[in-house]
Amino acid sequence: MEYTGVPAGPAYLDAATAVPLHPVAREALLAALADGWADPVRLYSAGRRAQQLAEAARAAFAEVLGVRMDEVSFWPSGTAAAQAAVLGGLAGRARQGDTLVRSAIEHSAVLHAAARGKAVEVGVDRLGRLDLDGWEQAVTAPGVALASLISASHEAGTVQPVSAAAAYCGEAGVPLFVDAAQSVGWYDVPTGWSLLSASAHKWGGPPGVGVLVVRKGVRWISPYPQDDLYRPGMPGSADLPAVVAAAASLRAVRTEAEREAARLSSLVERIRERVPAVVPDVEVVGDPEQRLPHLVTFSCLYVDGEALLHGLDRAGFAVSSGSSCTASTLRPSHVLEAMGVLSHGNVRVSLHRDTTEADVERFLAVLPGLVEGIRREAGM
Repeated sequence: MEYTGVPAGPAYLDAATAVPLHPVAREALLAALADGWADPVRLYSAGRRAQQLAEAARAAFAEVLGVRMDEVSFWPSGTAAAQAAVLGGLAGRARQGDTLVRSAIEHSAVLHAAARGKAVEVGVDRLGRLDLDGWEQAVTAPGVALASLISASHEAGTVQPVSAAAAYCGEAGVPLFVDAAQSVGWYDVPTGWSLLSASAHKWGGPPGVGVLVVRKGVRWISPYPQDDLYRPGMPGSADLPAVVAAAASLRAVRTEAEREAARLSSLVERIRERVPAVVPDVEVVGDPEQRLPHLVTFSCLYVDGEALLHGLDRAGFAVSSGSSCTASTLRPSHVLEAMGVLSHGNVRVSLHRDTTEADVERFLAVLPGLVEGIRREAGM
């Protein structure tokens, strides 16, 4: 769709926080409501129908992720799945050690879980890429129980060297947990990991569905009181209709991924090139090549990020500043700080299947005037 200069409606550009519900997810959710309400562990007919839905969803996830069905469990959110991976992985390896090795750019869910015990942080470079030498040194140290690496930065978009990191973990005999929330809807996660988490609303599934994969042979102990402490799964019942919708939508988006990645990557490249050309004193962050196809982050010097977000919202654009999971703290992004880049006046733009070229062109047309106005009001 070409930009014609005609005003359009509001543009949602915050897919890294939540992707609008995919049509396949909507259809699957409505269909699953008819048979997915019963308890799937019961032996009567309604329970058996629910069990069939649960097994079909588990099989779909296993197929996309390239794992066994019995390695897949469902959680009430991506955050819950990630924290279960970290806490359960550490508990399962308590005899081997008590230290978690993690990158400096992990999601806050991992940081909060890591805060319960010992953690060693491994830094990144200015593009947000993991320091592999530092990683190797950290995972081979005595007392390491688990390592954690986000597959791709949820703020800068930089794709991490999961294969290389996994190889070092394998040599050291340390299980690797990969937070694949931002990437699993786009591409296969490289092999070598031991635990993986994902979040359905990051690819267009319904909110409230997290996925945890624990590979066979990895010792995991539930951090929560429940009947079976050694079998990954959340206490209580999963939202089965939402799980079914999440599985159906993941299959759908992976079918579309190559085409959509090419389209959105071109639009992101346009933003990366044009923003510094039309707005003075701007830093576009993240790796320009090894990056997620739909996400770009830039920071504007002498600009209050909150004021810019409000201005963009009034102009019809929904974007985020820094990390959505830490925005309420009014603290600079720990990811951008770890990268050593400008962390104030920060805007993250993330696109999705409904984003048009017109949306992007309108954003690029509106942005310079908003930044100029904020700077003028600040006396810059």
